[in-house]
Amino acid sequence: MLALVLLFIGAVARAQSPEDYAPTTAVQCPDVSTSPLLRTFTPSSQSLHPEELAYISGRRTNVIPQQWSSWLGDGSGIGYNLSAFTPALPNVSLAFSGGGYRAAQYAAGVVSAFDARNSSSKSAGTGGLLQVASYLSGLSGGSWFLGSLYLNDFPVIPDLVWGNNNDLNGWLLDLELIAPGGFNVLNDNNQDFYDNLSDGVQAKANKSFDVSITDIWARALSYHFLNGTSRDNFFDTDLTHGAGQLWSGIPGLSAFRQQEVPFPLVVTVSRQSNTTLNSSASLQDIQYEISPYEFGSWDPALSAMMNLSYAGTPLVSGRPPNNTACVTGFDEAGFMIGTSSSLFDGLINGAPTFLSASGLDANGAVLTILLDVAKDIFEPIHQDMNDLSRWPNPFQNISRGTFAETDEPYLNLDDGGSAGENIPLGPLFLKERGMDFVVAVEASADTAQAWPNGTSLVETSTRLTSILNQTHQPFPPIPSSQSDFLSTGTNRRPTLFGCDPTQNPPEWPLVLYLPNSPPVDGSDPVSNTGTFTLEYSTQHTGLFLDQVHNNTVAGFVPNQTGADSNWPRCVQCAAIDRARFKTSPVTPRSQFCQTCFTQYCYNSSSPPSQSELPGRKFDLVTPDDNSGAREMKAGAGLAILVAAGVGITLGL
Repeated sequence: MLALVLLFIGAVARAQSPEDYAPTTAVQCPDVSTSPLLRTFTPSSQSLHPEELAYISGRRTNVIPQQWSSWLGDGSGIGYNLSAFTPALPNVSLAFSGGGYRAAQYAAGVVSAFDARNSSSKSAGTGGLLQVASYLSGLSGGSWFLGSLYLNDFPVIPDLVWGNNNDLNGWLLDLELIAPGGFNVLNDNNQDFYDNLSDGVQAKANKSFDVSITDIWARALSYHFLNGTSRDNFFDTDLTHGAGQLWSGIPGLSAFRQQEVPFPLVVTVSRQSNTTLNSSASLQDIQYEISPYEFGSWDPALSAMMNLSYAGTPLVSGRPPNNTACVTGFDEAGFMIGTSSSLFDGLINGAPTFLSASGLDANGAVLTILLDVAKDIFEPIHQDMNDLSRWPNPFQNISRGTFAETDEPYLNLDDGGSAGENIPLGPLFLKERGMDFVVAVEASADTAQAWPNGTSLVETSTRLTSILNQTHQPFPPIPSSQSDFLSTGTNRRPTLFGCDPTQNPPEWPLVLYLPNSPPVDGSDPVSNTGTFTLEYSTQHTGLFLDQVHNNTVAGFVPNQTGADSNWPRCVQCAAIDRARFKTSPVTPRSQFCQTCFTQYCYNSSSPPSQSELPGRKFDLVTPDDNSGAREMKAGAGLAILVAAGVGITLGL
């Protein structure tokens, strides 16, 4: 299996290796009679992990009330008396979609606009939403942002992305993800980079763990999103480059210990071993979440969680084979975000679009040949599940009769958005978490011009209704199809869903949808890049972040271009709105907030129209003269991944 590494890099790995990537085996297990490694529940008897409950309770008691006051003052600016709401303030969360580097940068731009530590956001009025949030969730590219934010101890966005000339080195997105040393993958810098990747994966394989393309992907991501890699030491083979940083180590970080930050959740989806290469994940496939304490699923078919610190331990009926058979260190942070973005089984399905964006389909013959070769290569890889993230199955003999993988020794985990739910909203709609206000941050590339079209929300609404109706809150009313999202323009502007519940407590949370959308001022867009764009110049990233920040604080004005000066206070109205229902009697919505809701709420009986958003530009305008070369290099990255497949296929 490690042959994939050899042809991925085109060179034989050296003996020295950053072994911190490898889990530790033969660990003394806790006494499972007093400290269980796994817990099960039923859809009607769910409960959060005690440590999660303690963290959320402490943060809501000791931190969040003061943050609300800091953000809204006494509430008079939006027509309320905040002190009347203080006994039962809303539970707030944000979800960050997938979409590669595009999604990571989009999430960063949005968070910058909601962060009270950003002086411009604070003065605008949007800065403060981040500070009152209880949860953040991410998948795929959104999980890259989330992992980077937490593993770097929750710095401000400029320090996270650019570095701070001290303990943070930044994302270094101008060094291409797959070939950071330049287009020639055989040059010394690239070979040193590939050697280091393979050393870490080799160390894991030497511990008898199945490894796959996802492990290489995880190590490459770590160079950019985990701390420890700088521009000066990027190709140094003696450094770990983020290896060994653990997701279960998040509770030990300063910001988390002081309850200053929301609770993080990452999402991934399982694939059964009998799936074919060109099949897509379905809404019936188990959705897993990874918290700092647990790994598992709230899906009724499984309804089980295991202690994340012991992930990698092959449990049967919740018990290890013997008292010294436990594993620690499997929850390596790079592997967690790599698992959530393990998109390789979908590579062939998306190959035509990708090749087109890469400039590799100059004629139909080239495209046809590449697709045929790629399919021939990846079909046998997928049959062995080597294109997915491989986890020793801790849920063996659990939920027999409903859990399809109960007898499988390994779980095969896929990109968190592979079933169409590209925004990780499922964990936030869990009834036990009691969300009141959810911000759905979406950077999907659904349309021909790489903008969202509402697919993710439609799929989430369907799954909540058909599969999770016992365990999760329902989704509020939304446009019923992608075409309706497009015709109403709700994919091009911030929109509130669920503004007027019909009962108390409300049957659904209020959702603020923030799709990646063209600039409201009519300028050229720079944020609708391809998912497989694996390199961004510093100029492009700077413009990208600025554009997203500006859009996030702008809102929109119907039938014209330009920002809505009331929008920041409208965000405040939306965030606090569900507190009205927790007073007795229910507090009427203020006149100012009602004006906001009239403009921003989706009303199915009187839907908006895309014609209300004139003057927008939709075609990407890259700021770099060498953008074509960068797209070609992205194509070379695909070729390297195909080469990885050759290695497995040939068993070299």
